[in-house]
Amino acid sequence: MKPVRLAAVALTTAALLLPLSAAPAAAGPHSGHQAAPHSNARFDRLRWAAPDDFLIGTAVAGGGHHLEQDYPDPFTSDRKYRRILAQQFSSVSPENQMKWEYIHPEQDRYDFGMADAIVDFAERNGQAVRGHTLLWHSQNPAWLEEGDFSEEELRAILHDHITTVVGRYAGRIQQWDVANEIFDDQGNLRTEDNIWIRELGPDVIADAFRWAHEADPEAELFFNDYNVEGINAKSDAYYDLIQDLLAQGVPVHGFSTQGHLSTRYGFPGDLEDNLRRFDELGLATAVTELDVRMDLPESGEPTEAQLEQQADYYQQALEACLAVEGCDSFTIWGFTDKYSWVPVFFEGEGSATVMTEDFVRKPAFHALRDTLKDARHERNPWGPWSPW
Repeated sequence: MKPVRLAAVALTTAALLLPLSAAPAAAGPHSGHQAAPHSNARFDRLRWAAPDDFLIGTAVAGGGHHLEQDYPDPFTSDRKYRRILAQQFSSVSPENQMKWEYIHPEQDRYDFGMADAIVDFAERNGQAVRGHTLLWHSQNPAWLEEGDFSEEELRAILHDHITTVVGRYAGRIQQWDVANEIFDDQGNLRTEDNIWIRELGPDVIADAFRWAHEADPEAELFFNDYNVEGINAKSDAYYDLIQDLLAQGVPVHGFSTQGHLSTRYGFPGDLEDNLRRFDELGLATAVTELDVRMDLPESGEPTEAQLEQQADYYQQALEACLAVEGCDSFTIWGFTDKYSWVPVFFEGEGSATVMTEDFVRKPAFHALRDTLKDARHERNPWGPWSPW
């Protein structure tokens, strides 16, 4: 039986409270993704263009690698960024501000300042929140990774963290990435680099879901990973594990693919089939961290052909999610190149988001908007907020 899906529907009314000031003007080449002739400014925004039961989200830039960049914290310092964040999206995911190293910097101290600010912002703007993440092998604080803890102490630390963080936002965060990237690309558990699995064994995964569910029984709890867009050894490992956990009564509610794609490689054409097989297990599915990076020319500016290929990847990913009944949450990993993580981690690659550093919309933005409009019209052609 699929979990009851209330968060997306509840947001529809909340979204009506937003001011309808004009969105940033479209600019740049966008052949093949022209606005519909009968659309209006309201539906020029992604969140308004989307079907009522569909969340369109973005990561909220801040924390993590941004602390090392030569600009102030994006979320707190950039008013235009926040305005677009509120106007365009019905869901937000803290990019780094809820990861262990940021929210739990010392063993006996939590830092909820930025996480609180994001959740407050989302509530003011009628947005859902995806919590990210509770159990991961990366971005853990030194006190945890380098500490000399017994198994009993580690279990207590993880239990306290999940209970404290999830419990703090109970009823305010709709979805949590409970276990993030627990398999390698060959479908093997990360028994070496994941401190929790290495020290406590695989059963700790089920415990993490149970503890999160106890802290907030209403939140949807997800497995989340990259390179699981298609049907492969890694996604097969999740498929098998989730079936085992469900058989044990573990409260696993969803499976999500991150979607960090590159135009170096072909689009994963079996994305829809992969999401559907998890949907048929009774799970929610989602795309949670989509971006499409590319190899930039010497000029540093992508060509029109590259932008069109990127737009095609974004559109195909969205269409795959929309085609699966239980996939009603679609998140891009940042909306502007100004704060993208990609150039920091992939030398020579970039331009991975749907807007330039100056917030100019790329063809990828128009591809998402038009695809959402089409889906809205198909699902509710004569509804009160139909753009047609």
